[in-house]
Amino acid sequence: MVHQYKNNGYNIVLDVNSGAIHIVDDLTYDVIALWEETSREEIIQRLNKTYDEAEIKEAIEEIEELQKNGDLFTPDDYEEYIGDVTKRPTVVKALCLHIAHDCNLACRYCFAEEGEYHGRRALMSYEVGKAALDFLIANSGNRRNLEVDFFGGEPTLNFQVVKDLVAYGREQEKIHNKNFRFTLTTNGVLLNDDIMEFANKEMDNVVLSIDGRKEVNDYMRPFRGGQGSYDVIVPKFQKFADSRNQERYYVRGTYTHHNLDFSKDVLHLADLGFKQISVEPVVAQETDDYAIREEDLPQLFAEYDALAKEMVKRKKEGKAFNFFHFMIDLEGGPCVAKRLSGCGSGTEYLAVTPWGDLYPCHQFVGNEDFLMGNVFEGLKRTDIRDSFKSCNVYSKEKCRECFARFYCSGGCAANSYNFHGDIHNTYDIGCALQKKRVECAIMIKAAEAEI
Repeated sequence: MVHQYKNNGYNIVLDVNSGAIHIVDDLTYDVIALWEETSREEIIQRLNKTYDEAEIKEAIEEIEELQKNGDLFTPDDYEEYIGDVTKRPTVVKALCLHIAHDCNLACRYCFAEEGEYHGRRALMSYEVGKAALDFLIANSGNRRNLEVDFFGGEPTLNFQVVKDLVAYGREQEKIHNKNFRFTLTTNGVLLNDDIMEFANKEMDNVVLSIDGRKEVNDYMRPFRGGQGSYDVIVPKFQKFADSRNQERYYVRGTYTHHNLDFSKDVLHLADLGFKQISVEPVVAQETDDYAIREEDLPQLFAEYDALAKEMVKRKKEGKAFNFFHFMIDLEGGPCVAKRLSGCGSGTEYLAVTPWGDLYPCHQFVGNEDFLMGNVFEGLKRTDIRDSFKSCNVYSKEKCRECFARFYCSGGCAANSYNFHGDIHNTYDIGCALQKKRVECAIMIKAAEAEI
């Protein structure tokens, strides 16, 4: 499979199965477009009114050489590997600990219902968290590197338990020859010097939630009394990011139907000094006034194009920053299993409620149909695990013919379920935006090669 597109002055050809990317001239671009369904003689006949015949023949020879070398029109060798992926022994390598089902903000788009997750407000006890870490160690097999994300609600509402669990995890590392990678997601309201100091010592990554411009952030992320949160969190986030040398963190925002010009929010965050930025589309039902709709897509595509162009410009000026959705590794990238099956939700990655229940990921928490067990008694619903284990780019019909499938790995299972009632489907608007982001990311790589 080959995907061709034009972006910011570049003619880009992606060979999907090999991952090879070619920046080509107009002639080669047009020849490739005709290649699979047109004979050599027909290609020459159809293009010789526009291009010199000798140059057409030369382009054909170059394409034949690329095809021979496995860089263009390569067959899909991955599907035969999917059986090995689904048969692999299941080990748990990451937990999302819901340290607090409570929050001090009232974000309008929050899928967790102000931290309650369709249930009750609660804080995780040390005993539950300890059992969760024990469960992770016991179910991690020979895997040494393990990940634990302190999540909420707002985890700083229960920060002493965070500190105690990190201390317990560090003790267990030595006993079991494991290495914990701890991360923290916070809205920043309670950030202070003590929390920052502890996080800088113990947290491999920190996610700082902010939506961008003051008016955008304060409309969607207010306190329960309606006051905006921007002025409270921005100075703290700036101090925190600088204290981490602008590394091992990112500011994470959500754009909605109310700020379709979201590139301005990304650039606003960059102008505040942040170097690691993620601003992602909201996932919501059409009945929500802030939901992204199909008719919004053309404007959003233009925003991504404009953002990519501006990022190239700023890099040339020495003012570069990273945008999470444009970060793409064209040479290494994730392993084959990850490319085919995605984030590992329901198998390698599980969410833990404050009382110890296990769910496939944080977005399924509160849906009893996906309650898999608990940290004290272990995994009970292996059928749910097996269903997620079989979820991959070849189990989804929409993914089979999609050029972006090895970059998004089939998309989010929770989004698929929420829109189609089936984890083996895809969230269509999310797919459209993902494909545009992949195109922009590749264009940026092409531009950077010239800098």
